[in-house]
Amino acid sequence: MVKYYDVIVIGAGASGLMCALTAAQRGRSVLVLEGSNKAGKKILMSGGGRCNFTNMEVDSTNYISANPHFCKSALKRYSQWDFIETVQRHDIKYEQRKHGQLFCLDSAKDILNMLLTDCAESAVVLKTDVKIEAVQVQTEGTARYQIDTGTVSYHCYSLVIATGALSIPKMGASGLGYQIAKQFGINVLSCRAGLVPFTFSDHFKGVAERLSGLAVEVELSCAGASFRENILFTHRGLSGPAALQISNYWQPGTLITVNLLPDLSLVDYLLRQKSKQAKALLKTVLSAHLAKSLVSELQVIFWSEYAQTPLAEIPDKKLRFVTEQLQCLKLKPAGTEGYRTAEVTLGGVDTHELNSKTMEAKKQPGLFFIGEVVDVTGWLGGYNFQWAWSSAYTAGQFS
Repeated sequence: MVKYYDVIVIGAGASGLMCALTAAQRGRSVLVLEGSNKAGKKILMSGGGRCNFTNMEVDSTNYISANPHFCKSALKRYSQWDFIETVQRHDIKYEQRKHGQLFCLDSAKDILNMLLTDCAESAVVLKTDVKIEAVQVQTEGTARYQIDTGTVSYHCYSLVIATGALSIPKMGASGLGYQIAKQFGINVLSCRAGLVPFTFSDHFKGVAERLSGLAVEVELSCAGASFRENILFTHRGLSGPAALQISNYWQPGTLITVNLLPDLSLVDYLLRQKSKQAKALLKTVLSAHLAKSLVSELQVIFWSEYAQTPLAEIPDKKLRFVTEQLQCLKLKPAGTEGYRTAEVTLGGVDTHELNSKTMEAKKQPGLFFIGEVVDVTGWLGGYNFQWAWSSAYTAGQFS
């Protein structure tokens, strides 16, 4: 059986559905093919089930790519304000949290239902549980591509790859998009897990295990990037917003730097307390600013020999050493939790191979790549969804 559509979108996630409805609203006949049993699985699990669908402040500097200017055109063509307007038009209640993050007040289902409703109203055909066996170029007639699924052969003029990437395999993630790119001679940059917790194998693993569940606001730095947010100690290492953010910049074998007291000039503070609280223990003084359980762990590592020494009797040199350790703590992760828990995939389809104004492959007319499969990765905070909306809308205007 052969069926023809103007546009076929592979992948029914955020970018795939957005592209489909955009193209359909232009009068194109559109088919969406999804490998898993339902559309938008990652939308539903995002933001703790509330979907952090965009951010009030979106800029190209919030994205990581081998070509940092690539995302500018799409973000300008379809901005956060455009998506917010759509959300408001559908009467979806939302709230602004810190750092400009926008979340659904009720459920992530609101965003998915919005996309599915707009798709249905524009006559988009959605098929799930589809196994794609081959993608081929057509040389006859108006169709340029043929997608074989076993029982049906679909033909189309424009083919949009919105497959997502490798993060969270249980959601149906696969490397299909990369395979299609390589099939057509399009370069794919090496990939790795992003927005992902760190794991440790040295002494810090035990510290993290004992502190598991404790959240601390810190400044976390690596490779010139720095984030002021919470870290969360886990049985495996470090998670929480700051750790996830900095994981995008971390490379295996390198160090991350933690400032446990970013608001305090700690050495001056401790030297003042030598006279103010002469008989107090260093652990007691620090526990006014950090969780007691954390201070206890730090004491074992950095000043165990002075554990019972009054503050006034601890040498200034030692207090400066403790300050250095607490405000410039160097940690060496063994690795990350990998794609299993990663929110995004870094790397992907080389943006130098794509037209930034259309998302079309330069050397393969009618083939488009959008969303996470492309080498554009946003920070935590709604930026990856905004890239999905912007890149999808852009491709939808030209596919």
